[in-house]
Parts: sequence; structure tokens; C-alpha cells
Amino acid sequence: MSSYAETQSKASPRKRSRRKLSIRSVLRWVAIGLVALWALFALMLTAMRWINPPTTAVHAERDLQAWIHHKPYHERYEFVPLSQISPNLQHAVIAAEDARFYQHHGFDWHAIEIAAEHDMDGGRIRGGSTIDQQLIKNLFFGTDRSFLRKGAEASLVPVAEVVLGKRRILELYLNVVEWGPDVYGAQAACRYWYRIPARDIDRERSAELAAILPLPRKRRPERMKHYSALILERMRQMGW
Repeated sequence: MSSYAETQSKASPRKRSRRKLSIRSVLRWVAIGLVALWALFALMLTAMRWINPPTTAVHAERDLQAWIHHKPYHERYEFVPLSQISPNLQHAVIAAEDARFYQHHGFDWHAIEIAAEHDMDGGRIRGGSTIDQQLIKNLFFGTDRSFLRKGAEASLVPVAEVVLGKRRILELYLNVVEWGPDVYGAQAACRYWYRIPARDIDRERSAELAAILPLPRKRRPERMKHYSALILERMRQMGW
């Protein structure tokens, strides 16, 4: 019996050591996987300097949700150059979503500070996101609003600023952002809501479209008169 006990006592440290090695190995591979995934996203961002994305994480998420709930999914998505999107809509979106877009380098620290002070709700972050951050979220992370996603998103924003530049960031954002039920991008939004191409939209309708961006699946442009009036006023203040 004593011999058995001695054997067990000698074996126990070995088992614990193996367990520690196993946990370290798993953690190491998880870390390697995360770094590899980040590198892949960074490489994809670089490629998007020249290549238009055929789909995004939000598109895939909505498709999956429709499949799970046995609902039809008819994606409306047409990528057009920024030159074919009316300056009215460009300006309205910037005024509504990220007024300091051309001044900051991916992060609007003043807006983030205000959001941190006033917009914490049950651990969820609301507000303070720049167009850069929203583009990264749309492309790679979907609609998840966790702190983990925020951290991953923040690490990719400087990459977007360096490899894409402001004009391409705006062009990508306006083309991939969700603008209604299964509606993505300015061209699809203008055709869906107003039956016109994005190059022909006027100031008032542009402000209405910009007004629904925070909740595009619930809001309708014609019901956003008050908010769109505020956007129009902000556009005027910004010289547009």
C-alpha cells in the first residue's frame, strides 16, 4: 500500500506539470490564431485600397439571421465610386456620423470622452465611433458591441488610415453601411427609398437617409424630419 501511495504522490506532480503545459500550449495557439487573424484583416484592408469588398460581416450576419428564422433574404448591394455618390449625401453622413472626419486620424477623442461619460449602459458602449471605426466593424465584426470587438476594431483603425486614406475610407463606408432591411450602400439605399441613383439625391433626402443610419432596420427616412433638420443645420454650420 505504501508503495502504491508513493507512486501516486510521484505521479501527481507530473500530471499537474502536464496540465500546466497543456494550458500554456492552448493559450499559445490561441494567441497565435488571434495574431494571424489580425494580420489577415490588415492584409484585407490593404487589398481594399484597390479591390471593392464583395460582402461584409454585417451582410453575412443578416443572411445567417434570416436563415435561422426562416425568413427571406434579398440583399441589395451595389458598389459605386465616390464620384457617383452625391456630395449632398457625403456631407450629410459626415455631419450626422462623424463631424470631425477630416480632422482626426481615426479616433475622435473628444467624442469618445463624451461617450464614456454619458453613454455607458449596462456595459455596452454607445456613441463616439468614427466613420473609420464603423467601417472596420461593418467589414469584419458585424453588429456585436462588446469590449472585445471594440479593442480589435481599435487596433485596425490606424491600418485603415495609413493604407486607405480618407477618400477611400469614406467611399467604402458609404458603399457597405446598412441602410435598411437587406439594403447596403448609398446606391441601393437611394434606389430602395427614393427610386433614384445616389448621384441625384438632394440635400433634404440626403439628411433623411443619414438620419436613419443609427437604426437602419427600424427607422424610415420620411419619419426623420426633426433629426434630418438638425443634420441640415449642422451641414450649413460646416459650410456645406
